[in-house]
Amino acid sequence: MRAKIQKFGGFLSGMVMPNIGAFIAWGVLTALFIPNGWFPNEEFAQLKDPMMLYMLPILIAYTGGRLVADARGGVISVIATMGLIVGSDIPMFIGAMVIGPLAALIIKKFDKAIQGKVSSGFEMTVNNFSIGLIGLALALLSYLVIGPTITFVNDLLVTGVNILVENHLLALLPIFTEPARILFLNNAISQGIFHPLGLQDAAEMGKSIFFLLSSNAGPGLGMLLAFYLFGKGATRKSAPSAMIILGLGGIHEIYFPYILMKPKLIVATIVGWMGSNLFYNLFNTGLVAYPSPGSLVTYTIMAPRGEHIPVYIGVLIGAAISFVIASFILKRDKSVETEEDLTRSVERMQELKGKKVTVKNETADHNTAAEKTAAGNKETDAFSVKNQNVGLIVFSCDAGMGSSAMGASVLRKKIEKADLDIEVIHKSVDNIPADQADVVVCHEGLYERAKKNAPNSEFVTITSFLNAPEYDELVERLKELNGK
Repeated sequence: MRAKIQKFGGFLSGMVMPNIGAFIAWGVLTALFIPNGWFPNEEFAQLKDPMMLYMLPILIAYTGGRLVADARGGVISVIATMGLIVGSDIPMFIGAMVIGPLAALIIKKFDKAIQGKVSSGFEMTVNNFSIGLIGLALALLSYLVIGPTITFVNDLLVTGVNILVENHLLALLPIFTEPARILFLNNAISQGIFHPLGLQDAAEMGKSIFFLLSSNAGPGLGMLLAFYLFGKGATRKSAPSAMIILGLGGIHEIYFPYILMKPKLIVATIVGWMGSNLFYNLFNTGLVAYPSPGSLVTYTIMAPRGEHIPVYIGVLIGAAISFVIASFILKRDKSVETEEDLTRSVERMQELKGKKVTVKNETADHNTAAEKTAAGNKETDAFSVKNQNVGLIVFSCDAGMGSSAMGASVLRKKIEKADLDIEVIHKSVDNIPADQADVVVCHEGLYERAKKNAPNSEFVTITSFLNAPEYDELVERLKELNGK
């Protein structure tokens, strides 16, 4: 069940994350040029509604369709989604997340059903007309049936959300969301729930509190500060760098291992989140667009004009509450944390998120059954990278924007220090450039998915995206292959 939820959450995230740049563009446009923006401009502000009603849902639908059935899935998803958009008077973000993958799945099933049954020379005709006719049918169905159904469900959802807001019950959400975020549903909660709700809310109100409910770095920063001042051993040394990564980089996963190492600390972050959310709810605070990643920098950019102070106060409240509670817990805890303890917590986090921690390195030419049997499931320190002409290393994670970006940055610095002319980039596991990637670095739990998307690349699987010893081993291997 957990694996299925993880997969579903990853899929939701995969529809939204590649389009974050477009959402940011819409958010900045809104912050700058609407009547109460920083630089009101009636002409530029005309872009706001078309981008919100057409561009963003279409991008979501295309991305979701492409995840299911490549380019054909993306095209038919856009056709079907137009029926939703035209037949509704609300932004169809949630509708696009439904009809996009559904339309792609239908064309995928159709293509499979007719495979090998089309006469030679008619393939292009069948391919084009199948998308056109099935897509049109789905667009009409969306206009007449699916759109009104989603509108009805959306109205029920909005009613329920309004009840929470009006009764200041949003403060209770962290009791459920924080454990789920830490265990395995961070992206699903952020991108699959609060992001779509926030977009619709911001479209009507110009800002939304939902953009703050899973992106606030304050509770994590408060807990890490407590570790720095009152922690013992390895955690005290690593806390400052973790605070920088969380506060400025917005990578929330960086503080999860600290809680997994001392589970009682989740009380600190939960109560910290509750304090922040209650403040935001009481003072009607919100952001104009989703801050991705959830850092102090993006909060500054996405805060409405004149509301930066309330936004910052909410972060400080969460940090202060979390710090006080975490400090109390850590002062009473006499145990000394070692590097091994922290590493185990990192591995535990990755395991809970569906990322196994066994080190296994395979290349495209190691695929025979005999070799697999001989290798078994044993750990290995040997790297099988053999390509002497490595030009591109792709660091891949589930969404392509969090841990992979951090890991790529670490690896890139090591590559540059070794004076190797090799480019290092980060991508989601579903968007690895298969024809360009010479080496793919990913977590063990993502190996099978990554292998399908880049079957001819060489692979290095890692156990930790921040301090992986495999980075140094890979760099040494590349230096050896390049005679350095």
